[in-house]
Amino acid sequence: MTQAPTPTADTVRRLVSSLLKDGATTTAGPEVRPVAEGGEHSTWWVGARHVLRLAPDREAAVRLRRELRLRDVVRPHLPVSVPTSVAHGEWAPGLTYTLDTKLPGGTAEEHDVSAVGEADLAGLLTGLREVPARQAETLGVPRTAPRSLEGLRRAAEHAAERLAAADEFDPVRLHQLTGPAAVQLAAQPGTAVLVHHGLKGEHLVVSADGRVRGILDWTDAAVGDPAEDIAGLAVAVGSPAAVRAATLAGYGARPCLRGLWLARCDTVVHLADRIQGRDTGALPLLRIQLRRAWEAILLERVTEFRDGDADEL
Repeated sequence: MTQAPTPTADTVRRLVSSLLKDGATTTAGPEVRPVAEGGEHSTWWVGARHVLRLAPDREAAVRLRRELRLRDVVRPHLPVSVPTSVAHGEWAPGLTYTLDTKLPGGTAEEHDVSAVGEADLAGLLTGLREVPARQAETLGVPRTAPRSLEGLRRAAEHAAERLAAADEFDPVRLHQLTGPAAVQLAAQPGTAVLVHHGLKGEHLVVSADGRVRGILDWTDAAVGDPAEDIAGLAVAVGSPAAVRAATLAGYGARPCLRGLWLARCDTVVHLADRIQGRDTGALPLLRIQLRRAWEAILLERVTEFRDGDADEL
């Protein structure tokens, strides 16, 4: 297999100079700089108005081509923006690129999501459910089986012991999720919908007033378990906000709790892997994500209050 070339600033500048013909570039070429977040594809800021994404391998190129088609399908269903490609093609043989308009705003890592922003997230979840799954699959969007929450629970228990040894996490917290409870929260048949499957904080475009204005990076979209997107939101904006948004979108207790525990187990496993050198994620961010996922939702807060104040009640 031929090694893909490594894109450089000169490579990117030459490419976008040939694409932007409307005075958006100077004689020296546009200002370009790599985006630090992510890593599945090479992403570059181009001036103040564009983002260039370069597929680093053939598999990523297939996903990027699929994303371009999928964005056009989901756009009419969503109350938030998705990027628009102003140019796309190949930057190297078999390797695709897309030059997108930049959506205004920061990320959920930079701005807190407000109550109105939670309604935006509810609209996102509602809109994804409205996209016909068969239509998405005709574009090449894969159908994925629900993950075993019981298997993830067992993995998280082992990871929690490693985190306890590093004084990072109290494994007793995982006892809230028992084996029978994990079985009860198994995904139900016939509930598969289109899921973004990558609702990280860096993929949520959030304005300074807390509104969610757009959703980035649809390359991992799949037809599958809606609890995966609820879990993603729990990691990105906190469990209470994620559950409130999912409830506003019409999801009941089972998918909300399933998403909550997918997020909690995932964050424990990922942080433990990073502590042991098996993950390359940024340690401070992984700790923040764990904290967000383990924020108590209202039902848990009420239960804790009653347990702690039984005499008064």
